[in-house]
Formats: sequence, C-alpha cells, structure tokens
Amino acid sequence: MPVIRIKSISMTDPLYAQEVALREQVLLTSVGLDIQSYNEMFPGREERCEHFVAVFDHPKGERVVGTATMLAPTDDEPFAKVMQVCVDKQRQGEGIGIKLMIAIEARVFGELGYPGVFCHAQLVAMPFYEKLGWGVDSEVFIEAGIEHKRMGIAASKHSEPSKSR
Repeated sequence: MPVIRIKSISMTDPLYAQEVALREQVLLTSVGLDIQSYNEMFPGREERCEHFVAVFDHPKGERVVGTATMLAPTDDEPFAKVMQVCVDKQRQGEGIGIKLMIAIEARVFGELGYPGVFCHAQLVAMPFYEKLGWGVDSEVFIEAGIEHKRMGIAASKHSEPSKSR
C-alpha cells in the first residue's frame, strides 16, 4: 500500500483540481451539483475554507484520494466547521478519512486553539465521527435532500484520552 500523506493546500495548488474532481465525483454529483453551482449557492465559501487532501505518490505525480474542507469560526458560530469530507470510493475503509480528520483536529485544537469543531454528518456517516469521539448535538435535518445531524467535539473533550484512537 502506498503511504498516504495529508496536506493543507490552497486553491492555487496543482492538487486543487484533483480535490474538486473528487468532491464532485463522491459528493456533489449525487445531489445534482458541480463545483460551479456549489460556489454559486455559497459565494466566497470555497475561498474562506482551508483545504486538506490525502495524497499518495504515483509515478505520474501525487494523486488525491481524500479531501475535507474547514471553515474558521465566525461571530455567530464559535466552532470551526468541517465540510465536504470524502474519500475515493475505491479507497474507502483504509483509514484515509480518519487521517484527514486527525489532521483537521490537530489544526483546529493544536495550531489554532479553536474551542471546537463540528460538521453536518449524513446519518450513514455518523459511526465514522462517533469513532473519533464526536457527539451528536441536533435532531435530524435535511440538507441537500439528505438527512443529517450536527456532530462535533469540543477542545475539552479532545484533550481527554480516547480509547478509539
């Protein structure tokens, strides 16, 4: 198995095109969107996000096999928000998503000192976040035509030892 590395990239990075292609393939197309329509729905969000990619070395250059974005807290929301978490369908189950989330948590808590991080988790993805120690803090709601719950973890919870890691 090739070694997977997590990188934080900008929108000008050559890997950004692969990130977008993966998000479209795994997440956006199934709800009738592409990156252009996503950006029209949420103007400026893409530019405000930090972009994380999971990559491996290939003879033809680095290949993106996972991605996630993170928005900094706002005046209305003190926690950072993780969005657009996805892994290439052929690579799911290899721990790539966990590596992405650990990198984001390290950034949120270790580097930036934010009080917490949350996401809108599809119901089918909830066990993934629960394995990371995240808790549920909402009822079911519909987003992009799919049932979700808000899940998150606070800095105080993050600093406690976790058996699941």
